[in-house]
Amino acid sequence: MANTEPNPIATIYAKPLLELATEQNLAPQIGEELEQIAEIVRQNKTFALYLADPAIGHDERNKTLHRIFDGRISPLLTKFIGVLNHRDKLRHLGVIAVAYAKLLEAQLGNIEVDVTSASTLSSEQLETVRQKVSTALGKNAIVHQHVDESILGGLIVRVEDKMIDASVRYQLQAMKEQLLAVAPR
Repeated sequence: MANTEPNPIATIYAKPLLELATEQNLAPQIGEELEQIAEIVRQNKTFALYLADPAIGHDERNKTLHRIFDGRISPLLTKFIGVLNHRDKLRHLGVIAVAYAKLLEAQLGNIEVDVTSASTLSSEQLETVRQKVSTALGKNAIVHQHVDESILGGLIVRVEDKMIDASVRYQLQAMKEQLLAVAPR
């Protein structure tokens, strides 16, 4: 789970896009389309350089963007990309997509949670963890499972920048420290 704060420029553009998309009942769809475009930009360095090149005029780039995206993405996102082009902000498309996704998750009441266990949890166990975390946080937990055999047993739950370590490894380490602290010298 990425735990980076979106940059201010990204939020400035992502927030009104989300508001407009929500008004049109398109918020999740716009999020998916925006992420797909951001992935294209990440994968295709030539396209990324084209979008950021100040030597290319707005009109020329706008024609190219319309040729590429018209009929393939929602009209709202097409207009949004046009605004970014006009304001020379297309180079920020990737971070805007990240900011939009975070804002959308918050709007939907979702929260990303990483759960690490010594072995793969069954779907029932994972659902139990999801329900308990959702109840505790008052949000819909989106659980990402990780396996780390070195924790021996138990769970490590990470939500944003907070971590609850209920692993056997951690409990053994804590017990060792307690024993050493009270040992006669």
